[in-house]
Amino acid sequence: MKLRTLFLAATLAGLAAGAVTAAEPQEVREGLMKKIGGSMGALSAIAKGQKPYDAEVVKTSLTAISTSIKAFPDQFPAGSEANSEASPKIWENKADFDAKAASLGADADMLLAQLPADPAGVGAALGKLGPHCGDCHQVYRVKK
Repeated sequence: MKLRTLFLAATLAGLAAGAVTAAEPQEVREGLMKKIGGSMGALSAIAKGQKPYDAEVVKTSLTAISTSIKAFPDQFPAGSEANSEASPKIWENKADFDAKAASLGADADMLLAQLPADPAGVGAALGKLGPHCGDCHQVYRVKK
């Protein structure tokens, strides 16, 4: 009886793990973009004085941007263009797309190493990160 219960539990755990790893690339990349957007929003609120400076929020936001953008290019395998806001230009010029993501990741890492210490510093950090977002979105995002 115990062996049967253990086998059932292991089978269910395996199915659950399979469901987690079976996420479509579009869903994963949308989730990553939401993390980046939320992090940029948190930083913006600090820079604008809408939220008080909090070093932990700044560090968490920059970490989320860094880790998310580094995983982002891998979420564009061939054939994942359907039902996406991503431009076909991504697959036509993948090297440029990957380079833009790497550049944002490098700047986020640099800012993590020299964490902004006040709202003005967070504003300056946004001035460094924001153009990466706009540059990539202008070229590689389909306008709604």
